[in-house]
Order: sequence, then structure tokens, then C-alpha cells
Amino acid sequence: MNKKIILAASLLGALAVILGAFGAHGLEGKVSAYHIETWKTANQYHFYHTFALLFLSTFSRAKTYSIKISFIAFLIGIFFFSGSLYVLSIREITGFGSPSILGPITPLGGLSFIIGWVALFIAALKNKS
Repeated sequence: MNKKIILAASLLGALAVILGAFGAHGLEGKVSAYHIETWKTANQYHFYHTFALLFLSTFSRAKTYSIKISFIAFLIGIFFFSGSLYVLSIREITGFGSPSILGPITPLGGLSFIIGWVALFIAALKNKS
């Protein structure tokens, strides 16, 4: 599990840097300031939870069910929360992504983040060391 978490975090970290750079340099003048801020929010949460995955990998030696839930929840959160915000941010230049569909996905991603943090809390409580 440790290796799987580190591999996922490494790929998601690289993607966060790429998307952050794209948002800072590729979107300027192409989307509104509001959508730039939305992109930044998506990127911040993407980074926060990539770092959380790396931290989670230090607990993975415990191999608890809570760690597995936290790992999956953080992944879902990154894809649903950050992913939906990324897509909504560039909707005006791509025409892709209906707000009526993506709008409800964003809070599901946020809920997944919360579940991930609660599962990590439970794993820490159960850890005997």
C-alpha cells in the first residue's frame, strides 16, 4: 500500500505543478479573473491533498482499513473537487462541462476530502505506536 500511495502522490504532485503552471501562464487573458481564482482554488486543494497522501504513506505500514479509506477518499476528492473546478474554470474557452452536472460533483469531492481526514484521524487513534 505504501508504494501505491507514494506512486499516486508523485503522479498527482506532478500533475498539480503542470496544472498550476498552466493556470498561471496559459489562462491569463483567456478566462475571467473569477475563473482564474477558481482554478487557483482547485490547484490549492489538489496540492494540499497530494501532500496529505504523502503523509498518509507514512502510516501505511499499519495497513489498516482506515488508511485504505483515507487513500481512496483523498483520490476521489482530488478528482471530483479539484477536477470539477478545473473543468468549470475553462468552460468559457472549451465549451465543455455543464455547471448543472459538475456543480453537484464539487461538493461530493469536498465530502470525500472530509471522509479522508476523518479516516486518517481514526487510523491515528488506532495506531499502537
